[in-house]
Amino acid sequence: MIYETVAAVDLGSNSFRLQVGRVVEDQIYPLDSMKEPVRLASGLTADKRLDAQAQARALDGLRRFGERLRGLDGGAVRAVATNTLRVAKNALEFLPLAEEALGFPIEIIAGREEARLIYIGASHSLPSAAHKRLVVDIGGGSTEFIIGKRHEPQLMESLYMGCVSYTQRFFPDRRVDRKRLREAQVAAAKEIELIAHDYQRLGWKEAVGSSGTARAIADVLELNNLNPNGESGITRIGLDRLCALLVKAGSAEALNLPGISRDRQPVFVGGTAIMSAIFEELDLERMTYADGALRLGVLYDLLGRFHHHDMRDSTVEQFRRRYQVDREQVERVETTALSALTQLSEGEPAEADVQFLAWACRLHEIGISVAHNGYHKHGAYILTYADMPGFSKKDQAQLAMLVLGHRGKLEKLGGLPAADGAWRLVFCLRLAVLLHRTRDDRPLPAWRVRPGDNGFRIELPADWLAANPWTAAAFGEEAAVWRQIGREYLLDKPKAARKGE
Repeated sequence: MIYETVAAVDLGSNSFRLQVGRVVEDQIYPLDSMKEPVRLASGLTADKRLDAQAQARALDGLRRFGERLRGLDGGAVRAVATNTLRVAKNALEFLPLAEEALGFPIEIIAGREEARLIYIGASHSLPSAAHKRLVVDIGGGSTEFIIGKRHEPQLMESLYMGCVSYTQRFFPDRRVDRKRLREAQVAAAKEIELIAHDYQRLGWKEAVGSSGTARAIADVLELNNLNPNGESGITRIGLDRLCALLVKAGSAEALNLPGISRDRQPVFVGGTAIMSAIFEELDLERMTYADGALRLGVLYDLLGRFHHHDMRDSTVEQFRRRYQVDREQVERVETTALSALTQLSEGEPAEADVQFLAWACRLHEIGISVAHNGYHKHGAYILTYADMPGFSKKDQAQLAMLVLGHRGKLEKLGGLPAADGAWRLVFCLRLAVLLHRTRDDRPLPAWRVRPGDNGFRIELPADWLAANPWTAAAFGEEAAVWRQIGREYLLDKPKAARKGE
C-alpha cells in the first residue's frame, strides 16, 4: 500500500523523536514532529542494563508518541532504536513494554544501518550536488560517519562514542577543565583514527553535520560570532574558541551563551569534545549542517518500500552475488516454496511471509561458500552477524532462523512457539529443498499440501514415489524429524486412475 501520511520514530540514546510527513508522489513534506529528552544512555548501569528510571522515562515518552500516532496503519509507521538498545543486556525484556506503549513494532537497527538511514535523511534535506559528501552524526551513544554521493552512501561506519556516554565518562559532575576536555578529545581521536585512513583515501568535497549536537554547536558558533569572518556552520577556529570558553566557564551551564538549550546543556560538553576530535583527525576546516537525519531517512526508506524499491531486496541480491549462490537452484526452490505457502494460506498469504520465505530461499545456500558440511549453520551465522542494509536485527534473526531450519533436526528451533506462523515458512522451505534435491529441471509430479491437525499433509502420487525411492526415503526421514518435535507430517499417496475409470 501507499499511504498519504507516514511517520518515523527514532529511539535515540539521548532523545526520542517523532516525525510525521505527508507523501506527495516521491517527496515527503513535514506535518508534525515531537521530541522527548529521555536520555536513555544515562540509564545504562555499569553492567550494561537499563535502569528502572530510564525505562519509565522512555515509556512515558512513547505513550505520548502513541497518542499522536493513533489511527495510523501499521504499514505507515516505522520505529527504530539505536545504540543504547543495541548494547543494553535487558533490551529484549524492555522492548515488548516499549511496543505496547507506542502501539507499533520497534526495530533495533545495527550501527551501519543507522548510518545508511542517516545519510538518506541528510541527503534529502540538502541541495542536490554531484560531489561526494561526508556526513557525521553525533548521537547520544554512537557517532556515525558516512561518505556518499547524491542519495547513495558509499562508506559507512558507526563508532561507540556519543554525547551522553562521553559526558558521563569524562564530565560526570558536569565540570570542565583543560585536562578533562583533552582526555575526552584524545579518547575520541583514538576511535576515529581506526577509520580515518579509509575515509581520507575515498575523499569528500563537503563535510556535513546532522543531529542535535551538530546543530547546537553550529547555533552557538553563529549566534556568538565565534566563527571567523561571520562564517556559518561549524569551523575549526570556532570550535577552538568554544572549547576555550568552556574551560574558562567551568561548565556548559556556567557558559551562559545563546544557542545551548536547556535539554542540550547536560550533554553539550561531551558532544563538543567529540566534534573537535573529528575536526582534528579528519583534518576538517568547516562543516555545514543538515536538518534531515535518521528520522527523515527512515521515512524515505519506508517510501521506497511502498514504491517497490526495498533496500532489503537489493541486500539479498548482493549477498547472492557475494556468496556465489547457484541462481537456478534457488529459483526452483523459491517457486515451489511459495506455491506451498499459497496452498497452506487461506486466501492470499501475508506479504511479510512471502517476502521472508522468498529471501530465505534465495539465501539458504550461502553457507556453502564456507563449507558444505553444516552449511545451513554457516549461512545462519552469516545472516545473524553480517551488516545487512535495510534489515533490522529482528529481521536478520528471523531470516537466520529460516536458513538454520531448512535442513537437519528441528529441535534447534526450540525457542519458536508451537503456534508461531514461522513454522509454515520452515515447512515450505524444507519441502521445496527436498523436492529439488536432484538440482535439475526435471518436472515435479502433481503435488499438494494442506494443514493437518497438528502439522502438515503432503500429497504425492504413489507411482512417482515408487519410481523415486531415494526421495521417498527422504520423506520418511523428514516425517521422523517432525515427529521428534511433536508435529505430524503425513504423506498421502493417491494412486493414478486406471483407464476407463
